[in-house]
Amino acid sequence: MAASPPANIELRPLGSTGLKVSCVGFGASPLGRVFGPVSEDEAVASVREAFRLGINFFDTSPYYGGTLSEKMLGLALKASGVPRDQYVVSTKCGRYKEGFDFSAERVTRSIDESLERLQLDYVDILQCHDIEFGSLDQIVNETIPALLKLKETGKIRFIGITGLPLGIFTYVLDRVPPRSVDVVLSYCRFSINDNTLEDLLPYLKSKGVGIISASPLAMGLLTESGPPEWHPAPPELKSACQDAAAFCQKKGKYISKLAMQYSLTNKDISSVLVGMNSVKQVEDNVTAATELVSAGMDQETLSEVEAILKPVKNLTWPSGIQQS
Repeated sequence: MAASPPANIELRPLGSTGLKVSCVGFGASPLGRVFGPVSEDEAVASVREAFRLGINFFDTSPYYGGTLSEKMLGLALKASGVPRDQYVVSTKCGRYKEGFDFSAERVTRSIDESLERLQLDYVDILQCHDIEFGSLDQIVNETIPALLKLKETGKIRFIGITGLPLGIFTYVLDRVPPRSVDVVLSYCRFSINDNTLEDLLPYLKSKGVGIISASPLAMGLLTESGPPEWHPAPPELKSACQDAAAFCQKKGKYISKLAMQYSLTNKDISSVLVGMNSVKQVEDNVTAATELVSAGMDQETLSEVEAILKPVKNLTWPSGIQQS
């Protein structure tokens, strides 16, 4: 433990929940070895460092690594020794290694399985995972009512929905009772190459929901090393992002840091979730956030990168093969 930890990163209110979450959230999918090997020691060290630097929000799913992410996160949270009321844990239901199942029976069983793996008595948020792959009417009429019953048991405190197409959020929120969905998690929709989430923010705020944005690096598009082979983006988007990354490197800048900072600029977004599995990744992401506050955005580089990406701005890919 360092004698004097750096200033904590900003905490932002999460909709009407009363929760305050760190503006940088710890995405635990990499702890499920989704992107390569991660040891238990590395998982514990990265979560400890996250706590030390002021991160209090951790997100996982039984789908990540076929339940391994939840187990590793549970192990790391327990090893950290941080009191339970000092952090916010979000997991998901409905998407599993075996496929999708948003039935009331399955999601009710799902939370008990997740709590056991996480070694917790409750989760702060339980989210229906990638709902565009299920029937949205089932989400409205069966899944959300089942989660509302779970809320009464104390196993979950708040309810969320996640997915890629933005239309799924309005569809569900317009049809469920007010305040029954507390949080939405959108991904790849508030980054330098695609900021379509911005248009939806006033609507989401009017519904009182907390807004989490994941994948600020567009699932690897806005990184120095580029996206994984399975990335579903069209070739012209991959190519433009590659050009933008190379441009930043020539200037001695990092596109990943620029992308992270860009995602943090809108304070209506409570937390920007980014996958982490090492102490260095935690430090880099927190540094991006603290430098944004102390030094501001590198507007010159941002403008140049935006110009490179302009021909492919808001170009997306078909929902159905992404790995959220």
